[in-house]
Amino acid sequence: MTSLEKPDVVTTTVKWRFPAVHPEGRKFVVIAAAITLVFAFMAWETVAWPMLGVTIWVASFFRDPIRTAPRGSDLVIAPADGLITMIATVLPPRELDGADGLGSEPMTRISIFMSVFDVHINRAPIAGTIKRVVYISGKFLNADLDKASEENERQHILVEGTDGTRIGFTQIAGLVARRIVPFVKAGDIVASAQRVGLIRFGSRVDVYLPAGTSPRVTLGQRTIAGETVIARIGETERVEGIAQ
Repeated sequence: MTSLEKPDVVTTTVKWRFPAVHPEGRKFVVIAAAITLVFAFMAWETVAWPMLGVTIWVASFFRDPIRTAPRGSDLVIAPADGLITMIATVLPPRELDGADGLGSEPMTRISIFMSVFDVHINRAPIAGTIKRVVYISGKFLNADLDKASEENERQHILVEGTDGTRIGFTQIAGLVARRIVPFVKAGDIVASAQRVGLIRFGSRVDVYLPAGTSPRVTLGQRTIAGETVIARIGETERVEGIAQ
């Protein structure tokens, strides 16, 4: 290469874009906006301005940003945005146990708490086939409580990868949440980080890791659905963290 020649360089740029509002939430945005306009038309400014804030918040709650999922068949991706509040060794939920499910041995559960300010679109932790979708009606306790995984309204999803690895995760309603909306059903084939559902207004998602797999995240860490790697299948080294 002479001094006048230049090496081939591939330049790729990514531009920020305003997140779209998911179709499931558009009707709520329209309703809030309509109420705001009515109050504004009636010159009730003391109510119109707070309603404008509510409208913006509702649009933000149902935002559906594009996510870039890391590639790797052995990666377990976070299914939810939020704060990791619990990492515990527990038995699999009875709705997902058994020989054709998660088995009957204790396994690691990672709990991700979603506040009302987080994105509430949930995504598949691995690529594969949806084997089970089980909805359970229940209470609406604080989703940050451990017993919420057994008493609250919830939906269990079991996905099996092409290599036979099974990952279970549970969408759990919270104090304010009143509906879990599924986007998939048993038999569907999903890609890693594909949208699989949402929970309206504050909630939690539990992920059950297979035996011989340790978390790559720590308590107090924030996750990004579809992007944060929470575990690598077969990797047993625990990650240490410090809050600062």
